[in-house]
Amino acid sequence: MADEIPTVFPDVLKCMLEKGDWVTVVDVREDDEVAAGKIPQAIHIRLADIPSQFQKMDRSKDYVMVCRSGHRSAAATEFLQSEGFHVRNMEGGMLAWTGAIERH
Repeated sequence: MADEIPTVFPDVLKCMLEKGDWVTVVDVREDDEVAAGKIPQAIHIRLADIPSQFQKMDRSKDYVMVCRSGHRSAAATEFLQSEGFHVRNMEGGMLAWTGAIERH
């Protein structure tokens, strides 16, 4: 297990997405939180579903985990990192996100 959870700041992720960098954003919040607004490029996998869904994820991709404040996504990042994924946690979560959001 890693000593430190790798992170990315929201403004850096926003630039990466705007440039079209190959990164997959995974929002681990609950359904009602995501319905209120998510990063448009993000896919939604609830934190509780990560242990049963991670095998469907591509280990060759880079992932950024997102939640409301960064705590749940840190747990997802730690788990996926232990499973061999290239993954970072977005520092501050959606509370710190200043980019576009998509509502459902």
